[in-house]
Amino acid sequence: MGRPSSPAKPVGPSKPVGAITRGTTGTNRLRRVDRWIAHRPEFTRAAAPLVVDLGYGGSGVTTLELWSRLSRVRSDVSVLGLEIDPARVAVAREQLAAVRSGATAFAPAAAVSFERGGFEVPLPAGRRGATVIRAFNVLRQYAEGDVAGAWARMTERLEPGGLLVEGTCDELGRVCSWVDLTPAGPQRFTVSLRLAQLETPAIVAERLPKALIHRNVPGERVHEWLAALEGAWRKASVLAPYGVQQRWIGAVSALRDEGWPIIGGRARWRLGEVTVPWSAVAPS
Repeated sequence: MGRPSSPAKPVGPSKPVGAITRGTTGTNRLRRVDRWIAHRPEFTRAAAPLVVDLGYGGSGVTTLELWSRLSRVRSDVSVLGLEIDPARVAVAREQLAAVRSGATAFAPAAAVSFERGGFEVPLPAGRRGATVIRAFNVLRQYAEGDVAGAWARMTERLEPGGLLVEGTCDELGRVCSWVDLTPAGPQRFTVSLRLAQLETPAIVAERLPKALIHRNVPGERVHEWLAALEGAWRKASVLAPYGVQQRWIGAVSALRDEGWPIIGGRARWRLGEVTVPWSAVAPS
């Protein structure tokens, strides 16, 4: 299995675009969004897919995990981790050296590389665009007014048919939400929750993407959506004796029956996911 041989070459400004954020990360924190990406047709049908992990934080572990999960679906995938902070790039490269030596649980030949970069998304020589860009827990630390510009910069770096996945999650990766975008703009909004011991789906309000977190107020679509999800969850309590998974499926099914434009079916719902078109939650 090959590994990227050419370093990423900046396009446009030589200085990375963006600001250094907190850089919190952790093993398995992004497993939910990784699993979602692994089954997206934009990824599975791409020729020689290149996936960019933008803003991986203080450790390269989530970038390595991203490659590990995606390579089970596409053995030819390459993953590029980008960080603005050169010290974080140095740490990730040390981790990668340990991987290459066989000292970790990751495959020594993992097609992973780490470079310095930001929203301008420098790509390896010869690549005209990325198949998928994952930017998680990055924009949450910016102002809401910065979101549109960052989205535009990143989607410009996608190959035709590519996808940007931007969102946030809690420290353990049990509460997640994200928006996926193309150059045409936001497409869908997904909530993904660990169902075991879930008390209320309203917990996701604390982990909404920056574009939505300040819009969770009466009169906004995302507030209406989360209220409907919470209401359906409460009504589905009659299914609790059959397990939390059946309760979640019942709640999402009820929302669909009420006319909410739910995307996908039970295979995703069983995982604690629910996806709606961006138009269902877009800021007014």
